[in-house]
Amino acid sequence: MKKWLQNKGFRNTVICAVLIVIGIVLQYQSLENVAIPVFIAAFLIGGYYSAKNGIEELIHDKHLNVDVLMILAAVGASIIGYWMEGALLIFIFSLAEAMESMANEKSRNAISELMNLTPDEARRYNENGEIEVVPTAELKVGDKVQVPRGETIPIDGKLLSTDAVVNEASVTGESVPVEKLTGDEVIGGTINEGNRIDMEVTVEDSNTLFAKIIRLVDEAQSSPSKTASFIESIEDTYVKVVLVGVPLFIALAYFVLDWGWTESFYRGMVLLTVASPCALVASATPATLSAISNAARNGMVFKGGQTIDNTNALNAIIFDKTGTLTVGEPAVTDVYYVDGVDHAHVDEVIKSAESGSKHPIAVAILDYLEDTPLIELGHVEDITGKGFLIQNKGSEWKVGKHSYVLDESNIQLSEEVKRVVIEKESTGNTVIFVSRDNELQAFYALEDVVKENAKIAIEKLNNMGIQTIMVTGDNENTGKHIAKQVGIKEVHANKMPDEKSSILDELKEKYGNIGMVGDGVNDAPALAKSSVGFAMGSGTDIAMETADVVLIKDDLTMIPYSIGLSKKMKRIVIANVLFAIAVIALLIIANLFQAINLPLGVIGHEGSTILVILNGLRLLAYRD
Repeated sequence: MKKWLQNKGFRNTVICAVLIVIGIVLQYQSLENVAIPVFIAAFLIGGYYSAKNGIEELIHDKHLNVDVLMILAAVGASIIGYWMEGALLIFIFSLAEAMESMANEKSRNAISELMNLTPDEARRYNENGEIEVVPTAELKVGDKVQVPRGETIPIDGKLLSTDAVVNEASVTGESVPVEKLTGDEVIGGTINEGNRIDMEVTVEDSNTLFAKIIRLVDEAQSSPSKTASFIESIEDTYVKVVLVGVPLFIALAYFVLDWGWTESFYRGMVLLTVASPCALVASATPATLSAISNAARNGMVFKGGQTIDNTNALNAIIFDKTGTLTVGEPAVTDVYYVDGVDHAHVDEVIKSAESGSKHPIAVAILDYLEDTPLIELGHVEDITGKGFLIQNKGSEWKVGKHSYVLDESNIQLSEEVKRVVIEKESTGNTVIFVSRDNELQAFYALEDVVKENAKIAIEKLNNMGIQTIMVTGDNENTGKHIAKQVGIKEVHANKMPDEKSSILDELKEKYGNIGMVGDGVNDAPALAKSSVGFAMGSGTDIAMETADVVLIKDDLTMIPYSIGLSKKMKRIVIANVLFAIAVIALLIIANLFQAINLPLGVIGHEGSTILVILNGLRLLAYRD
């Protein structure tokens, strides 16, 4: 309750309610002359913000909104002596507006939650090498910062310490801490779980990853959906129609239906109240904000309400392969040893030879042989573009590609080995051969492995009836191999970067609304041309800027999640609009038959507004 009372609109509403209760008690005690000023005070306090907003919008924007209708209805009721009814109308309308304001604030909390991930202060080294605590916003590129164990890294930068263990769950969603080495990137908002580290700031505070995310969410929440935009655009016209229609109704009731002046005017005020589009105006915006906030909380940024509208209409989605469906780095997936070879010794030689290299293939092999001990080798020569030549204990070892290890030494493969090698190479594997004194010892097959969540994401999309497509620059065998692993139905291989955009045009003609998922500069044109572009959060800045949706945590399962969230939002908005129109129509008809009074009309009308707001807020709790 304390948090609610901090909201000025809600606080005035509470005071208004208390004054109305006092006024009713005074009326019951036959103290009408004392009750009227109390009702007027309730009227002024409860209606202050509504009147202020309505007048400001009318003067500055030349736009009539529902606030004007409510104030006029309350004033009209008071003119004919219905003081309590006028004050009650203001109270319930004020309550509905306060609830909508707090609902929108609750939906916008995703921004403050993101901002809280990065600390307000940082430990910066000064010119004397001493630590000084400064606001994070004051950090400049080149500043050196200390991050104690267990604390949050305040800003993006590069590691100066020899190593670090960082929990990047807030960015990637991966709970397993990541090991970092000198020069590696560290991201603000992630947690140092190892020893105390030093880092160098590489960006201004306004250009960090989290700053970009916050800007994207903020802009998205300021961009309404198509439905919300349409409703807002007709509000001014709708209010004008009501303002013209109410006097006509009063005249019709007085001159044609012979209801009497007081009854005719009273019914006109009821009509002014129940015909107001409050519930209709609130049908879409709270739902849209809730959907955007839900997505942000789960590591996905929609760039506006219109993007959510477009997402539920997707019929097909195109996936880039490298870095999107796959990790983007090679990993050893298979090792073949020739019969009679000492497996352990081969592994020891290879690990020891590769240990000094930073080449991605070397890194992958070293990861695979993590538990293999290092041994001292004789002479190791790194032959650029080919591999390693090793002289050790009288033997000559070669490690590298087919042409270097096999062809140059004229080593012939057995039919069985040849079959396996061809199979591996035809599906996109990189095969690294090992020979000793011109005899094949083993080979390592490396592949850009599929992301763990890719298969789950594709399966969900297929189950939703959405066509899944891969467009890749790799050969067809490699493309089909990856597609088979994840369940993608259609593959377009051997496509150059500039061809991705043209193939998207062809697929648009075939499927209609189509999404595109990518992470690189070469994906940007296709992301821009698609109905909805999804950019991986680990991708390039241009891909993130061009796309409509950014997957901050690189989790492909958020794509089917986004479609489900979008469809849910559409159903809720449609239900809200139909419900709001039905309530307005029902209350107008009831007023024509004199079946409702002003308080009941207010409760029915504003009650429907509160219900559509609460219905929209359900999206905050949406789960796949």
